[in-house]
Amino acid sequence: MGIKWRQWAWPAAPLALALLAATGCESSTTAAAPKPTPGSSTSVARVCARPAAGPAKAPAGAVTVDPTVPGDLAAKTGSSPPHTTFWLRPGKHTLMSHRYDQVTPKEGDVYLGAPGAVLDGRKSNQYAFGGTARDVTIRYLTVQGFVAPHDEGVVNHDSADGWVIEHSTIQNNSGAGLMAGARQQVRANCLRDNGQYGMNAYQATGGIRGLVVEGNEIVGNNTGDWERRRPACGCTGGVKFWAVDGADVRGNWVHDNRGTGLWADTNNNDFLIENNLIEDNDGAALIYETSYNAVIRKNRIRRNNLVEARAQAADGDSFPFATVYLSESGGEPRVRARTDKIDIYRNVLENNWSGITLWENADRFCNSPANTSSGDCTLLVKNTDRCARPAIAKAPLYSDCRWKTQRVDIHDNRFVLDKSVVDCTAKCDRMGVLSNYGTYPDWSPYQGERVAEAITREQHNRWHDNVYVGPWTFVVHDASRTVDFKQWQDKPYRQDAGSTFRAGDGG
Repeated sequence: MGIKWRQWAWPAAPLALALLAATGCESSTTAAAPKPTPGSSTSVARVCARPAAGPAKAPAGAVTVDPTVPGDLAAKTGSSPPHTTFWLRPGKHTLMSHRYDQVTPKEGDVYLGAPGAVLDGRKSNQYAFGGTARDVTIRYLTVQGFVAPHDEGVVNHDSADGWVIEHSTIQNNSGAGLMAGARQQVRANCLRDNGQYGMNAYQATGGIRGLVVEGNEIVGNNTGDWERRRPACGCTGGVKFWAVDGADVRGNWVHDNRGTGLWADTNNNDFLIENNLIEDNDGAALIYETSYNAVIRKNRIRRNNLVEARAQAADGDSFPFATVYLSESGGEPRVRARTDKIDIYRNVLENNWSGITLWENADRFCNSPANTSSGDCTLLVKNTDRCARPAIAKAPLYSDCRWKTQRVDIHDNRFVLDKSVVDCTAKCDRMGVLSNYGTYPDWSPYQGERVAEAITREQHNRWHDNVYVGPWTFVVHDASRTVDFKQWQDKPYRQDAGSTFRAGDGG
């Protein structure tokens, strides 16, 4: 982990439209956005407030599970063949009392909750559903009160492949509400008030491909405040993604999480992040870190990072903390994806703590002691030991041993800032493209201003055709260098060609 427009039409994805039509996003134009009231809510598709109801009667052929019999669900799962459908009657279902008691599905099993069906861990059981069976489905079920350890999860604890979790409420658990495997589909769920993550998309072996996260409400997660308990752990958020190759994250309402809303960390690739409403998270709306190739479009992003960035600014930190933060991440044509760049367009960012920051730590590269993703190397170098002197100082390793913030295209977005809404006087009004001065380790070939020069002028990072409303400034090269809009557009930076700028507060 690291440190922490114009008019358009929304695509006709049903869940995305249901969410965004209610927000008014589909009619956004170049006119100034109305001032939202700090802390106010917007009428959106409230999955948590209005969960979908499951079948009131057992489907034909289903095994009925009795809430009055402790452990009935686990026992009937164990005694039934694969591809069995289980219908949980209304009421509170429990497991047996041992902390490792859990449901271990077989391949193709389906679990359906009747209206009011709850699986409750009673703050005793660690896991609800585990095991390695593929293609398990869970629908219309509330899962709560489980106490998974740090970095572990309650539903799909073992990150099995092909699971479908839909129309369920996963709430008030320790650890992560769910884990993820390859081809997992997470749709129209309420992921609420879990101790660490709403979902932790991590698989120890094999890697995750083809993940879909669509139409969920992801709210209030990280109740355990893990960044305070383990400073700079990078171990919190609404959703955390690790080494996911191919993810569609669309139509979600990600709000009021203690920390980052969506965080892709370490060798993720080929993300589509679109049509989400991301608001009122304590940290950044989105962090894309040491990762590759993404399309980030048509999201509405507002009032994020007002807690974490304000605290950093109060401590005198000059770094341009932003609501969309790209850290050592960029486009790479040699890594297969639907795009060969990071394409950020047609988003509306309003009244967040700053805008978009592109950052590259000169001291962070494969095999460096300063690499906080210790043990990981880039997707271009499989053998970490190759990134060592003297070979790292020459091509191709000089380029391939570091994650680079490159080929980032930021265009046709609308950035609105009203400092009276954000309640700040300084440091909340910045875009940034910068690096630090390379110093460490002593054998690093990236010392001095080499990386700062590269990210600013040589790595094809480009802003253009955007609309700015409010008192925006731009941090370039390093944290000590701030320019105004005219300087940003002029030599030597030549950024934001075709963009418009209206200074003053974004009322």
